[in-house]
Amino acid sequence: MSTSSFAGMQTIFDPSYFLGTLANKGTHRVFTSPLIIPLYFSAASILVLLLHVIGSFKTTQKLLRRPVTITEEPIARPQSESILQDIKGHIRAHGGFRMYAYMITRLIGTLALLGLSISTLLLDELERVGSQELSVEDDVVNELGKWGKKHPKKKHGYRFSRHEWLEAAMCLTFLYTSLLALVSVTAKPRWSKVIIRHLNTVLLVVFCVYLYRDVYPLASFIHSPQDLHEGAALWAKIAILAILAVWIPLAIPRRYVPFDPKNPSSQPSPEQTASIFSLLTYTYLDRIVSAAYRVTHLNFEELPPLNDHDTAENLKKISFKHLDLFSGAERRYLFFGLMRVFRRDYIQLALMILLHVSANFAAPIGLNRLLRYLEPGGEEDAVIRPWFWILWLFLGPVGGTISIQWYIFVATRTLVRAQAIITQLVFEHSLRIRVKAETASSTESVTSSPETLTPDSASVREGTVDGSETLHSAAPTETSSPTVQPSSASTSSSSKGKGKASSKKPTKSDEPKSDASNLIGKINNLVTTDLENVIDGRDFLFVVLYIPVQIILCIVFLYLVLGWSAFVGLAVIVISFPLPGFIAKWIQVAQEQRLKKTDARVQSVSEAMNVLRMIKLFGWESKMEGKIAEKRDEEVVWIRRRQILEIINDITTWLYHTSSGYDYNFLDLSVLMKQTIRASVIYSSMTVFDMLREQMRILFRSLNDTVAGKVSLDRVDDFLKNTELLDTFTEKESGFFVPADAVPDSQEIGFCNATFAWSSDADGSLTPSKRKFTLRIEGDLLFKKNCVNLVIGETGSGKTSILMALLSEMHFIPSGPDSWYNLPRDEGIAYAAQESWVQNETFRENIVFGSPFDEERYQKVLYQCGLERDLTLFEAGDATEIGEKGLTLSGGQKARVTLARAVYSSAKILLLDDVLAALDVHTSKWIVDKCFTGDLMEGRTIILVTHNIAITRPIAGFVVAIKEGRIESQGTVSEALGMDSVLAEEARIEQQVIEKTEENFDEQPPAGEKSDGKLIMAEEIQEGHRLVVLSFLPTVKMYLTSMGGKYTYAVFLAFVFAIFVTEAINAFYNWFLGYWSSQYETRDPASVDVFHYIGIYCSLVAAASIIYAIGVFVYIFGTIRASRAIHKELIASIFGTTLRWLDTTPTSRVITRCTQDMRAVDGPVPMWLSIFTEISMMMLLKYTAVVLITPIFFFPGVIVAVLGGGIGQMYIKAQLSVKREMSNARAPVLGHFGAAIAGLTSIRAYGVQEAFKAESLKRINKFTRASRTFFNLNRWVCVRIDLLGGLLASALAAYLVYYRGQSASNTGFSLNMAVGFSSLILWWVRTLNEFEIQGNSLERIQGYINIEQEPKPTKDAVPPAYWPASGELRVEKLSARYSLDGPKSMHGSFLTHIKKVGRTGSGKSSLTLSLLRCIITEGTVYYDGLPTNEINLDALRSNITIIPQVPELLSGSLRQNLDPFDQYDDAVLNDALRAAGLFALQSEMDEGRITLDSSISSAGANLSVGQRQILALSRALVRGSKLLILDEATSAIDYKTDSIIQDSLRNELKGDVTLITVAHRLQTIMDCDKIMVLDAGRIVEFDSPQALLRNKDGKLRSLVDQSNDRDILYAMAEKAAEQRTS
Repeated sequence: MSTSSFAGMQTIFDPSYFLGTLANKGTHRVFTSPLIIPLYFSAASILVLLLHVIGSFKTTQKLLRRPVTITEEPIARPQSESILQDIKGHIRAHGGFRMYAYMITRLIGTLALLGLSISTLLLDELERVGSQELSVEDDVVNELGKWGKKHPKKKHGYRFSRHEWLEAAMCLTFLYTSLLALVSVTAKPRWSKVIIRHLNTVLLVVFCVYLYRDVYPLASFIHSPQDLHEGAALWAKIAILAILAVWIPLAIPRRYVPFDPKNPSSQPSPEQTASIFSLLTYTYLDRIVSAAYRVTHLNFEELPPLNDHDTAENLKKISFKHLDLFSGAERRYLFFGLMRVFRRDYIQLALMILLHVSANFAAPIGLNRLLRYLEPGGEEDAVIRPWFWILWLFLGPVGGTISIQWYIFVATRTLVRAQAIITQLVFEHSLRIRVKAETASSTESVTSSPETLTPDSASVREGTVDGSETLHSAAPTETSSPTVQPSSASTSSSSKGKGKASSKKPTKSDEPKSDASNLIGKINNLVTTDLENVIDGRDFLFVVLYIPVQIILCIVFLYLVLGWSAFVGLAVIVISFPLPGFIAKWIQVAQEQRLKKTDARVQSVSEAMNVLRMIKLFGWESKMEGKIAEKRDEEVVWIRRRQILEIINDITTWLYHTSSGYDYNFLDLSVLMKQTIRASVIYSSMTVFDMLREQMRILFRSLNDTVAGKVSLDRVDDFLKNTELLDTFTEKESGFFVPADAVPDSQEIGFCNATFAWSSDADGSLTPSKRKFTLRIEGDLLFKKNCVNLVIGETGSGKTSILMALLSEMHFIPSGPDSWYNLPRDEGIAYAAQESWVQNETFRENIVFGSPFDEERYQKVLYQCGLERDLTLFEAGDATEIGEKGLTLSGGQKARVTLARAVYSSAKILLLDDVLAALDVHTSKWIVDKCFTGDLMEGRTIILVTHNIAITRPIAGFVVAIKEGRIESQGTVSEALGMDSVLAEEARIEQQVIEKTEENFDEQPPAGEKSDGKLIMAEEIQEGHRLVVLSFLPTVKMYLTSMGGKYTYAVFLAFVFAIFVTEAINAFYNWFLGYWSSQYETRDPASVDVFHYIGIYCSLVAAASIIYAIGVFVYIFGTIRASRAIHKELIASIFGTTLRWLDTTPTSRVITRCTQDMRAVDGPVPMWLSIFTEISMMMLLKYTAVVLITPIFFFPGVIVAVLGGGIGQMYIKAQLSVKREMSNARAPVLGHFGAAIAGLTSIRAYGVQEAFKAESLKRINKFTRASRTFFNLNRWVCVRIDLLGGLLASALAAYLVYYRGQSASNTGFSLNMAVGFSSLILWWVRTLNEFEIQGNSLERIQGYINIEQEPKPTKDAVPPAYWPASGELRVEKLSARYSLDGPKSMHGSFLTHIKKVGRTGSGKSSLTLSLLRCIITEGTVYYDGLPTNEINLDALRSNITIIPQVPELLSGSLRQNLDPFDQYDDAVLNDALRAAGLFALQSEMDEGRITLDSSISSAGANLSVGQRQILALSRALVRGSKLLILDEATSAIDYKTDSIIQDSLRNELKGDVTLITVAHRLQTIMDCDKIMVLDAGRIVEFDSPQALLRNKDGKLRSLVDQSNDRDILYAMAEKAAEQRTS
């Protein structure tokens, strides 16, 4: 290079010429050139970084009053550690080797860009300087003396040109990015993160500038790249920039940032570390999809770990401060609190909606431009090259797919989080509410929207979480005092701030009233149906943003394409719009009526299933089946009407939006406006009209979901703010009275001048029977410490209320300045409810109840509570699952488990509510002697409510007698009995049953092999994915056969044929539109007969509509027939099954089959089957149409179909596994919720609320983990199949444009069909998946149809009309077992009237069940001379009446409980009530006395156990059976009432009636004909009382001889013998 060249180059950087260069004419364009923009961004980046550095100084943070950021000092490493270890630690701190490799690659790339930019600048300068030297005259070169004079002029020529200045700017930019990249790999992670953001921003700006200058012009006919002079360096720069600015930021993994830095996850979720590209395409789920495809069933542990931000604990931290009043939330509408929690999510959703709306127009715009290019004259007018529109047809829909899938990803993530938050919020608030039994007599419905009435109305769309096991009814609470449970209150005890309620007094009009809704049922409904409605309404942004923007853009597009004629079609659509609206209104009315009928049917089914044992024992199966069938028929009428209206609406809407919009637009365009109809106009406008039609459909659906969600959210909000809370959580009404915890001696246990009611509202003291009740304690009542305190009184006197008042479960009403009550909790409280509350866990878990396990203490508890012998009866011992509501245990066993829980606890105060009521004499004596006086009770205070005065008298240190809610006496037992003659008489009579307990009580039979203790049968799960046509065939066959009736498959085949013909016509008229437009290309436009083509088009549309309507109507009637037939089979199968099957199957599961699964058969199953059929036909015909025009499409179509099918199979297999795990994880959440609500009093008494909250969070986390995976798998398949479809459509477009040379009309038709085919692949896979999922309901129903059955009635087994004429009963060689492979539970023979006695587990109940043929028997039982095994079961059981120990009642009136089928008049019913002793408990003038019209709540929760047994006895007397069995029917009744009942039975029952009594009290059996003594299932004694008493070694005589009332019992036996003789 010459010297002058270098000299010229030196002048370039001479500052003395800088200003002169900038002032040169035209150089101002440097500052406005796009290439200078990256330098501006670099300067801004430098400024921001400087501010960031300054702001990080501690001094700056103090000045700005910000918390000083504490940076961790590096740990001093020993010098022996190598530099290699430091490097590895540095790499790990930056996210690992993979992430660091991307960072190094980015550094190398920026250096390469800098090198390319500098080399380009140098080459350009050398080229420019060289060209200038060639133009200089030779004499100027040789005359060196003149160089100085000419220097200024010639130096001007060596200044930078505009292009060189811009290239220098790019050099500076790349130098800055290189420095940033270097710092990013060397700095600490904190600063590296900041630097990378700046680096990515600058690189992206540079990339966009080059795209605009050099890539976009390639797609244009009129522009060219501006930097082509750089040659290959330009494309190298663009390629490197694409990698650095696009690929690396998208592909680099993200560093794991824990929610709580102090508690990071040991296994971070892939969602938190996946790259942006992986997040957008869901490739981080590839591992689980691959794993699921390789195994038959994917286990829960193999699912991706839960995101830190999705754990229930962290969700609670971030949300409760905005939602829970007791966590500091403001008192505002729940919706605004939720929006505050999810504000960032909804901002993302809004942005994604706008992106998706924009992307939706990529296809119509690209199709319009591409077809316009193919039309005559299109090439001359084209500005953009066709390949751009082909690429547009691919990238546009792909962008739309990614945006809408990210929208759904965020929406479903929000859904799952909201579900977890609201479930926990309602659960924790439920732990604060006052629990009261309520009846369903309110005139106000518990739901105010037809969409929220029943679980059957839950929608089945994506985003609806399936709860396969739904709680349809709540278990009764343990607060079972007979007269202290009023109608539910909704008084506001809501709180502000930290749990304090507002002190504002309500006005008279706002004063809360007791309503009659079922509070516990409502709570369960809140977390099932209402929660589903709330999360279904999450897409309200579609209503307020998506639909308006989409409709506006559709109108603008149509105007641009069609001109003013677009408004003609829009006007027709708007004018005709009211008709679908009217039909929609009729649909709503039909839906409301259908839901009412569904409510009635579900209520009947639920109650029937809850008392199914009683129905079978009473022989009511056929009558109850008829009652349910009647309700079902009424429901089916409205289901059919609603479906018909929906079809009419769909057809009408389709006609108006198809024929009206298209016809009027094209008619107006061709006739009125005299314009030529072009293919580009037809097919693009058709696409937009379809979009517009879809918006109308989405609008109605979204509006319905939003309104239903609003109603349910109102209900949740009302529950959180207006449900009555315990006094602990409300402000005291006046500070004048001493609060409950401010007693002079805080360790005192008792009351002083205190009054309690069951509610704080105006009618709070009313029970559902409208009998007022308040507990009033005048003066002091202080219980003695470290001893046994008895609370005694008659049935319904208020004994349980004493315990409830101490536990703060009742509302405290101070009556003066000295009013107080106190129960010290610092040393723990234990509580055993009268209605034993047990969890569906093992024996051990129920007893330990979360306390530290102590083997020695545990064994002592088992011994003292008499449970050792019981555990030996179970193969798995204390690992045996107790089952739902303790179904594996007898009443006495449940009572002892509940007592054992209290004894095992470390609590110093024990509140025991009549725990001896369900126990026999031996067991009660054992409990009193071994437990209450045992070493575990030393130093503990016991408050025991009991009827068994005599048996507990020796251990009583203090006695309180209650009568009608008042303290009648307190002191010693003698003092209490002296005040009440009735109690004294009961105590005297009870002495006869007190005898010495034999030491062999706890003898243990030899233990056999132990099982796993599982009682509840796991639902059979078909592992792995099954093809519908193979393994799923039996289920589908059952449904299709039920649909066709005697014509089998004819109905479904007719529907398939109608759909095929309809879709063929649809494809033909799409082609016909293109053919119509092609006539304008080949003929004179004026000669085209517009009305001829319009007529043909309308005829095709009409034909398609008629054929479709006929096919769908046939299908509807077939589905209705199938629903009716399957429901009938299911109910008959369940009613006809065995008791053993019922014992091993949870009631909730049976109810789910009859409600939720039947709802699927009524709606989702036929819906998804029809959609799957329609989509299959559409795909077949669209594929065929494209192949006919473009045969080469056959192979790509097959490839795409195979790939799509393969992806779909992988997806379905993974999805089914996850779906099962999701359903399995949902049931425990609801089960724990329901169990906790049922045991609220016990939970609060033990003070274990936090443990139950933690367990709830744990179960919610499990469900959240499965549900997040479930929803994300949907995104995985959607993105992949949409990519395949877009690729297929783009490839076809490229072929048709560049190789095939088809006309615009044929190209438009082919593209229209291809786009439709490719878009349907996804929906085909999804509908197949949905049909399989909903088909699980069919499988489960089919499984319940095929369960074991009892013998069905036959004509030969019908007994004579006179039978039974007497109650004669004769048994020969009877043995019985509960299952085919089980041990025999009883053996023996006997004859006629008997009373049975025996210890727990001796076989008393087995004998009863064997008489009714409820269990497997051997031998013969003769009832009135006929062998029972030769009589139909319904005839046998309807002539035998049993009264179980735990009576079962239905919600409704007392009359409906006594006579559910309206067979008797009121006189008969009242006589039965009188004979059962009810009227003896209440006087004629008693306010609110129980009558036939009194309301009974679910399971009789508003009555005491004793009152329920009286009603059950009344129901038995109404039947008038010749054989009556009382199975411990008076165990919970006081002695006075028991005596009245026994006298009534002696007087009311005729001589031909056999009475079998299982009783604990000797005085109830000593006057019977015969007494049977059982032991271990064998009859050890059987004779008359007189004969048995003569046997000196007899069991019965030993019991009587050891009694204090020996003489009285002998006298009773002698008197009974004399009466029988006379």
